[in-house]
Amino acid sequence: MVEMKISALVDSIYSFLNLSSSRHIDLDPFEKYYKRVEELLSVLKPVADAAAVLNSDLALEERLWKSFQELTQDVDHSRDLFTNWHAFSSKVYFVLQIESLIPKMRDTIVDTFQFLNSLKNDLPDELRPASLEKCIEKIKHLSYEEISSVIDGALRDQRDGVGPSPEILVKIGENTGLRSNQEILIEAVALERQKEIAEQSENNAEVEFLDQLIVIVNRMHERLLLIKQTETSSVSILADFFCPLSLEVMTDPVIVSSGQTYEKAFIKRWIDLGLKVCPKTRQTLTHTTLIPNYTVKALISNWCDTNDVKLPDPNKSKSLNELSPLLSCTDSMTKVSNKSNDWDASPSRSNDSEDRPNHSREMNTDAHGRSSVSSTTRGSVENGQTSENHHHLRSPSATSSVSNEEFPRTDSNENSDASGEIRSGQPLAATTSAAAPRRDLSWRNRGQFWRRPSDRLGSRIVSAPSNEARRELAEVENQVKKLVEELKSSSLDVQRRATGEIRLLAKHNMDNRIVIGNSGAIVSLVELLHSTDSATQENAVTALLNLSINDNNKSLIAEAGAIEPLIHVLENGSSEAKENSAATLFSLSVIEENKIKIGQSGAIGPLVDLLGNGTPRGKKDAATALFNLSIHQENKGTIVQSGAVRYLIDLMDPAAGMVDKAVAVLANLATIPEGRNAIGQEGGISLLVEVVELGSARGKENAAAALLQLSTNSGRFCNMVLQEGAVPPLVALSQSGTPRAREKAQALLSYFRNQRHGNAGRG
Repeated sequence: MVEMKISALVDSIYSFLNLSSSRHIDLDPFEKYYKRVEELLSVLKPVADAAAVLNSDLALEERLWKSFQELTQDVDHSRDLFTNWHAFSSKVYFVLQIESLIPKMRDTIVDTFQFLNSLKNDLPDELRPASLEKCIEKIKHLSYEEISSVIDGALRDQRDGVGPSPEILVKIGENTGLRSNQEILIEAVALERQKEIAEQSENNAEVEFLDQLIVIVNRMHERLLLIKQTETSSVSILADFFCPLSLEVMTDPVIVSSGQTYEKAFIKRWIDLGLKVCPKTRQTLTHTTLIPNYTVKALISNWCDTNDVKLPDPNKSKSLNELSPLLSCTDSMTKVSNKSNDWDASPSRSNDSEDRPNHSREMNTDAHGRSSVSSTTRGSVENGQTSENHHHLRSPSATSSVSNEEFPRTDSNENSDASGEIRSGQPLAATTSAAAPRRDLSWRNRGQFWRRPSDRLGSRIVSAPSNEARRELAEVENQVKKLVEELKSSSLDVQRRATGEIRLLAKHNMDNRIVIGNSGAIVSLVELLHSTDSATQENAVTALLNLSINDNNKSLIAEAGAIEPLIHVLENGSSEAKENSAATLFSLSVIEENKIKIGQSGAIGPLVDLLGNGTPRGKKDAATALFNLSIHQENKGTIVQSGAVRYLIDLMDPAAGMVDKAVAVLANLATIPEGRNAIGQEGGISLLVEVVELGSARGKENAAAALLQLSTNSGRFCNMVLQEGAVPPLVALSQSGTPRAREKAQALLSYFRNQRHGNAGRG
């Protein structure tokens, strides 16, 4: 019996030691724990080898063979922990398991050695008292710091409502191999999977324990965000411009099937690793198609232009290939710890009366006749939730020069206008002067951005479906259910209050918007667009604007017959109601079929009137909506006939702050004869040439595109373009402009040359 047990133990030891060639053993934290077990087994192995040749007298020692059996099980268990771990297993859970096993194995080895030492049998040299005493001393001196006790302490603090300190979070991260944002997000996903296993086996105690571990990991992630928020910054930026994976401003944002937006290089790497869950929501990805989020990309692009910021190439980012640290600097931790209370206590965004700074949005045409519109964003645009199905949106008419881009806006009294401009609360930094040096946001100083922490009902980058989260969602659902009933009240005061609360709830995050959309509130809000109470009407239209950020809600709003009531508000509402109505029409128009409905419902005339006679903010809202509607071929003629070209050319005055917006719409309208004639008759050619010479990069692109349409379709307009001195700025643009601008400029210059040679030949 003993011989069999010893033989099994020897086999188990050799099997474990062969793990040294496994691919993940040298990873953190596995290498550390493998070496700990290896150190124990290196002492046990010669004793086990010697015991294997003991005489049969030891077979009578029941205690000995039970010890060998227990050691064999422990060694096999430790081997299984290492071999069963894979890239998506929980490191924290592994550490807790292995740290509970190593002391047990250590004590069993000491007990076994002491029992062997007490035997009076004739033993080999390896099993003589002197040798065993040395082995026992060696084992006793193998003491290790156990992070499991630190984790237990953090869990106790959490249960007591204190929460672990930043120093403790760093210590846990460093000792479990969770030093980067990606590692933390993967760990959260892994713990969720472990919790599902526990739920399936109805192990409620384990489920509760894993829930608490998930909260600890969430706190580690939140601490990483706080570090980003509190780093020195000369430029402020909305949190929604950051990728939840890279924690950097996105340059190529894409949407996954869960509706969340990520930096393409980082989410692609995430998926390539085999992770088929959304890092933020932890939903299973129904497909792995990455859909470009042109809206967020445009918003960020405009912010960069406004603030003279250059973003680094994400494919060359240090954090893509080298995991960025969780940071363990005591000073940083202390600062973050002290600052966190300040963030939590910070005032909410300012009210409607606060001044709203002016920022621009730009629209540019790409090489395929499509455009991108860059804008700062109104309020808290849910990261990645502006559109969940962009693949069906970019389908312009064949003759469209500038195609569709989304421009999400949220609550008008929160932060922005129809063009997505920041208005109050946490403002973007003022536009830098042309002479200011361009900032290069490489990985070394990407902390120049800050992220505003979520409001109570706001989204969390890592939003584990904890009991607390479920309770919060249930609270919102109950609140919304009550508010929907109040929307139907006959009391104007009750309706006004209910629409105001829904407006605020819809401003906070995508989960709230989904709950409200599913509650049946949209139909009642649409009906209240005809309310005679101006405050109720403003609240209703702004709530619909906020809700429309979600694509499903876009469809629900259109299906509820909102287009004509929105036009009613556009014609008869207050200034703010008109602005938000225009913005809502724009939001709905990102769905192709809605472009047709909106155009056919008579919205274009009121939008053009707002473009010409509205407030500065209203003009930008109208320009944004008209730009989107001008994607559809049938709408272009109506826009021109409604007199939009004259207003657009007036807005090319730099003092209006809308040059790029106006030029982008004109580039679309220049694709039809009526549009070209109107541009020529209203004196737009000279202004377009001026933009080619002095405008922004996107303005130059679109101005060149418009001039190309004008010149190649009319000899008279071609001569006018030449007479305005377009050749020198076009030559400069063909050499130093963006790729798109160079292409347009070169095509136009080539056309001029061909025309000249053709005329010379005929002479």
